[in-house]
Amino acid sequence: MINTFFDMVVLHSGCLSNMRGRASGRVPNSIELLPNPAEGLARVGGQCNLTGMENVSEELRFLIERHSRGGSTTTAIPRVGLLRAERTTEPTAGMTELVICVVLQGAKAITCGENILHYGAGSYFVASVEVPVFGRISEASRQKPFLGVGFSFDARNIADLLIEMPDVRDPEFLCGLGVSPSDPQLEEAFLRMMRLFDRPNEISVMAPMIEREILFRLLQGPQGAKLRQIAQIDGRQSQVRRALAWIRENFTESFKVEDLARMTGMSVSVFHRHFKAATTMTPIQYQKRFRLHEARRLLLETPGDATRIAFAVGYESASQFSREYGRLFGLPPARDASRLRAKTIAPVTSGDPMMR
Repeated sequence: MINTFFDMVVLHSGCLSNMRGRASGRVPNSIELLPNPAEGLARVGGQCNLTGMENVSEELRFLIERHSRGGSTTTAIPRVGLLRAERTTEPTAGMTELVICVVLQGAKAITCGENILHYGAGSYFVASVEVPVFGRISEASRQKPFLGVGFSFDARNIADLLIEMPDVRDPEFLCGLGVSPSDPQLEEAFLRMMRLFDRPNEISVMAPMIEREILFRLLQGPQGAKLRQIAQIDGRQSQVRRALAWIRENFTESFKVEDLARMTGMSVSVFHRHFKAATTMTPIQYQKRFRLHEARRLLLETPGDATRIAFAVGYESASQFSREYGRLFGLPPARDASRLRAKTIAPVTSGDPMMR
């Protein structure tokens, strides 16, 4: 499947109210993984006294610079990953994961459906649904690289924490993607987590406790409803995620919205409203977008006849597939795949720990 994490869609709690602009329809290429120029910091970092840093954000940036290995970095701390890039990138296709990402420097632009969202330093984003997106780093340079730290959610840990917290009445229709300004308590918790990079023997004991604090801060914050929905098996968004999972697992098959609604225990009208609120797409649009992303992955990984791949992902018409592929990615299938393979950057299956 498509491998993403840092290319999260992040919409404000109003979901579409925070978006600016429209997708251009021409969204090529994949994210470039870059070498890490901070090796000097890595060599001396163990002896550095970070208490002299002016603030929490500065120390977080320093630790990302020290411990990232260029592009994306999977760390020794479970579910924690880093991203560093020192130039802007073209859009890359991917699938959001259940995640929070705190951006410390630089900015990104994300396309979800027909909408574009921009977000940057001093904010965090949350995704509580899996949707196909395009993302690009829109602000980065050698002097001020893009820096971020991400953390994927474990629904069981959220559920355990909710048992000890008071019940909260959440909005009926909830967007599964959101962004909010960072707050000092949340950044301080992330900083304590990242300091464990230099104390690996403490990770097994301390990381779960810090994770609990991070989740607690998020649950109390403006995006808390999204985390509660992840943990609530009978919640509306969890029911929508059940339908999303079915579509992804059976993406070559046709379906009726009535059957998906029945699967989730909702009426057709209620299901449609919740699905659109959570993903910004209709179920048919979601399936079509997922099919096209999967087709692109197949074209990159196993170059071959575009017609064969069109049928493999569920299309019955090769000409329709070519038209819709070109509308989404900017070029016909064969030309798009050839252009991407000619580049030296990694394709969408780059193994970014922030993306799935």
